[in-house]
Amino acid sequence: MTSINGLQFAKMVEMGSHHLHQNADYVDSLNVFPVPDGDTGTNMNLSMTSGAKETERNAQEHIGLTAQAFSKGLLMGARGNSGVILSQLFRGFSKQIEKEADVNVKQFAEALKYGVDTAYKAVMKPVEGTILTVAKDAANAAVEHIEDASDLIALLEIIVEEAKASLKRTPDLLPVLKEVGVVDSGGQGLVYVYEGFLACLKGEELPEKVVMHSMDDLVNTEHHRSIQGFMNSEDIEFGYCTEFMVKLDSDKLLDQPFDEAVFRQDLSKLGDSLLVISDDEVVKVHIHTEEPGDALSYGQKYGSLTKMKIDNMREQHSDIMDRDEVSTQRPTQHKYAIVTVSMGKGIAELLKSIGASAVIEGGQTMNPSTEDIVKAIQEIGAEKVLILPNNKNIIMAAEQAAEVLDIQAAVVPTTSVPEGLAAILAFNPEATVEKNAQTMLQASSSIKTGQVTYAVRDTSIDGITIRKDDFMGLAQGKITSSNPSLEDVAKNLISSMIDEEDEIVTIIYGEDVTTEEAEKVSSYIEEQFDHIDIELYAGKQPLYPYIISVE
Repeated sequence: MTSINGLQFAKMVEMGSHHLHQNADYVDSLNVFPVPDGDTGTNMNLSMTSGAKETERNAQEHIGLTAQAFSKGLLMGARGNSGVILSQLFRGFSKQIEKEADVNVKQFAEALKYGVDTAYKAVMKPVEGTILTVAKDAANAAVEHIEDASDLIALLEIIVEEAKASLKRTPDLLPVLKEVGVVDSGGQGLVYVYEGFLACLKGEELPEKVVMHSMDDLVNTEHHRSIQGFMNSEDIEFGYCTEFMVKLDSDKLLDQPFDEAVFRQDLSKLGDSLLVISDDEVVKVHIHTEEPGDALSYGQKYGSLTKMKIDNMREQHSDIMDRDEVSTQRPTQHKYAIVTVSMGKGIAELLKSIGASAVIEGGQTMNPSTEDIVKAIQEIGAEKVLILPNNKNIIMAAEQAAEVLDIQAAVVPTTSVPEGLAAILAFNPEATVEKNAQTMLQASSSIKTGQVTYAVRDTSIDGITIRKDDFMGLAQGKITSSNPSLEDVAKNLISSMIDEEDEIVTIIYGEDVTTEEAEKVSSYIEEQFDHIDIELYAGKQPLYPYIISVE
């Protein structure tokens, strides 16, 4: 098999997704910390399933188009850091082959390499010994052995072999993996995907196909109609919906090279709702502006204009209001929205009480996807949004959501509920999105976070012996103690976190803790630290009996 087309690649995706699905629980078990939220396998499985479903719906013989569908599904379904990195690997892969009807050994290997480059760029601080390393080593091996591989089956055999070898080396690159005695969970998930690809090409049997759940369409077809009742025609700040395409002109680019980031930044000064999509030949633009001529003139600096369309939104709004006067109460449009993530009804109520516009249910065991975050924000109908992930494994999906949105959006990279609470309290509705993001991050950074959970297996970390089902205290994400007594772990954890300068301790107790048990811990802290004020809340969160903040 010297080349594959889009339909063959779609079958590879299906098998890769299925093989990962079958082994997701094992990937979850490789989580370094023995906590009940080891969900790398779950996140990668859900992300890959989203990509496979989109591929199944849009598979064509043209592999470039099929790969684009796969990339889109992965992007919108990406959950957790592992899912986002997986989506970036195949985003670059699909970009490299987008114009190809089919690909040969050389093209497949080079596309894998381009995918790795894309993924590394997407991660702020790449860490070796992770899925990134496994992907990089496998891609490098593929490129190095292009001449040795007689066909794509031989190439995939090389890729799988090196991916497995790289996976075995991950503990040598990441000491914590060696200490716990596991390989990297994300890397293991990627190996399963590649094994599925290879099995498909070789015609090997895998367990019968798992039914994949469909995802909702990203585009809300009622979006433009639903916002009509939120304002009067005269309140529309930028009245002309302007769309056009620029066919890039090589002569003009000599004087003014095209840079998408600069192009987007310059146009953003002319209005809002800006969307810029470009490739090597064409730039597509959508913007709401008061001066459509200025937008067109700017685009013309880079090439010739095509498919121009300008709509007067004030007239459209008036027409719709005239023929569609409804008596139903419409939701209030928000200028600013704060969208955050948490588990537990009590925590959600607490977040909303201090200013959160929406709380997406998710966290330890179920990270929301990029699409989940986008839809939650779109339902609010705000002009600006600040996204608080409250979990380090949701930050990358939140950042992808911010990129997809056509409104001003910024992510405040909070890693816990206490950080999220502190960030919301620092919000200033009169400040810009950028200023708020900066101020809220500073506020969240001043908080010390503690958590109590239980161990799902025996292990030893940082000299601490941990037994299955014992309770563990974590301060700033680091395990500090382990004990069969929940009360003792909670008391010791909070005591270890308090300094002389601290003033307030907030205790959020979970669904398996009674009010009496929480008050007993609270009373102990009050007795030991007379300068500390205690705030006690019923968070009703699962898995973590106590979440603590000290400030």
